[in-house]
Amino acid sequence: MAASLRARGNRSLPSLVPASLRRFGAAMQHPAASSARPGSPEHGAGAAAESGASAGGGAGGWLGALRFDNLALRSLPVEPSEDSAPRAVPGACFCRVRPTPLRNPRLVAMSLPALALLGLEAAEVEEREEAEAALYFSGNRLLPGSEPAAHCYCGHQFGSFAGQLGDGAAMYLGEVLGPRGGRWEMQLKGAGLTPFSRQADGRKVLRSSIREFLCSEAMFHLGIPTTRAGTCVTSDSEVVRDIFYDGNPKKEKCTVVLRIASTFLRFGSFEIFKPTDEYTGRKGPSVNRNDIRIQMLDYVIGTFYPEIQEAYSDNNIQRNAAFFKEITKRTARLVAEWQCVGFCHGVLNTDNMSIVGLTIDYGPFGFMDRYDPDHICNGSDNTGRYAYNKQPEICKWNLGKLAEALVPELPLEISELILEEEYDAEFEKHYLQKMRKKLGLIRLELEEDNKLVSELLETMHLTGGDFTNIFYLLSSFSVDFDPSRLEDFLEKLARQCASMEELKVAFKPQMDPRQLSMMLMLAQSNPQLFALIGTKANINKELERIEQFTKLEQLTAADLLSRNKKHWTEWLEKYKVRLQKEIEGISDADAWNTDRVKVMNSNNPKYILRNYIAQNAIEAAENGDFSEVRNVLKLLENPFQETESSTEVKGDTEEEEATAAAAACAQATRSRLPYCSKPPLWASELCVT
Repeated sequence: MAASLRARGNRSLPSLVPASLRRFGAAMQHPAASSARPGSPEHGAGAAAESGASAGGGAGGWLGALRFDNLALRSLPVEPSEDSAPRAVPGACFCRVRPTPLRNPRLVAMSLPALALLGLEAAEVEEREEAEAALYFSGNRLLPGSEPAAHCYCGHQFGSFAGQLGDGAAMYLGEVLGPRGGRWEMQLKGAGLTPFSRQADGRKVLRSSIREFLCSEAMFHLGIPTTRAGTCVTSDSEVVRDIFYDGNPKKEKCTVVLRIASTFLRFGSFEIFKPTDEYTGRKGPSVNRNDIRIQMLDYVIGTFYPEIQEAYSDNNIQRNAAFFKEITKRTARLVAEWQCVGFCHGVLNTDNMSIVGLTIDYGPFGFMDRYDPDHICNGSDNTGRYAYNKQPEICKWNLGKLAEALVPELPLEISELILEEEYDAEFEKHYLQKMRKKLGLIRLELEEDNKLVSELLETMHLTGGDFTNIFYLLSSFSVDFDPSRLEDFLEKLARQCASMEELKVAFKPQMDPRQLSMMLMLAQSNPQLFALIGTKANINKELERIEQFTKLEQLTAADLLSRNKKHWTEWLEKYKVRLQKEIEGISDADAWNTDRVKVMNSNNPKYILRNYIAQNAIEAAENGDFSEVRNVLKLLENPFQETESSTEVKGDTEEEEATAAAAACAQATRSRLPYCSKPPLWASELCVT
């Protein structure tokens, strides 16, 4: 599912392409002759040759150091044909493919920490390395030792079995042995047609690629298990996209992201054996091939869970049960981490769940700004199936589908018991441990802590508090505050709460009153027909919006501020009592407070990839300026630290002026809001689908 953002107004940036990029882009128009096949319609590093990327050879000193060892293709069945025509792929986990070259590929950005996993170490990347990365990581030329392939998998999408899906736009390049003993799968996302592309073109565009590239690295530096992104390469090749499915298509630049992970296998990889689904009538392409299921389990457990393989080498049922228990616990911890930073995945289908417990497949994701437990980041999720507060239970549901896919190699009665005994307990334990750190509760673990966290989130919800910034502010709260300092702190908290304008946008009714009236009557008179065109939850949500909006119309800004301060005063009093219990019996309260602040500041990020930050970078890149993508990447590599220059960080008055300017469609990147700021009002118009 592609990620798209609804742009606001006409906020285009001037083209500010660095001279080095212009030179390297020009150089890339005339690479080695072997990059385009003889007789291809175009020449140069981006010859969009119909016949596919040119084969290996020629990688320079930088990329020439990569050591391939493609274990997955040796361990699992591979269909040998390189025919990219859409088709069912039975009896195989992979099929051979070839990347489709791009016209004039050029580097948008690269993550040196991610590339270092592969052994590509560089303190500073020169033009030659950038050009080499653009050539090979666009798919225009293949690295010696790489064996492009597309992975076959199935999936339950929005709760329904969809049958064969597979890598429709991604290609396995091979596995590289890293310098520290790791094995890393390299994958190009957006490299062209595969047998799994269905009616699509196998391409990704600049906006969705920038979002995936930046978020992959942001999540890693937040300490959350994730696939990585090494490079983002765009081109002059174009595809047509109807971003909002509203009949207004436009041309967009083809772009490729180099993704890196120990493996991209997922829950859906095991669903290729599923027999005909009783609800959708679809089935997996490899029904009755239990021999392949055994191969996959041997490969996954032996390669990625070697300690389990060693402990249960003589009993496959026990081995498979231990594997399922471990992936259950990893998944529970992963989603707990998401909840603690306000991350919403957007499309938690079974084919988007990693078999090793990583965050995988960044599409219509979003970091929550104003705290709302029902927050939906995906504009296409009409029922709210993948809302923020639904993520833990959905991941558990997906594990249930994985359990079904492992039968008969793991009997369902064993896996279901594991799921019930392990998942909720692991999630709750990890979530509370993380929340204690975010609140600086570093000495004691009390039963009341869970209630304190719940009351904090409820206070955020009542006041429209910014999830990230409220947590970040709490490290500056002290149990010793006198009344004047407490009032100053309340003022800071109040500035991180939703304004009257923001709340009116958030609760603005979305249905015509006549339509709502008709739906309410239909729900009573003809429930069967109503079920086909609407849901009770959606109607209740609309009624809630109307009620909230009506209340706001009767509220003044002063009333809102007073109400918010009252809510926060009540919660801070409970927080103060809890902190005082931490320091009872401690001789050095200052040392305790120093440790508390240190723990809080290493668990509460100052910077996250907010949608408006991503959109600013996307708009700059679409106008030829990649500097903002690179700036944001650098910022996200240090999410817990003050990294903005003093010229970017404004005082409160300047920030208010900047917010107004941004809402009125102002100016270039360097004069925008600080990256740690609450979103400007125009950000509410952004829609990711």
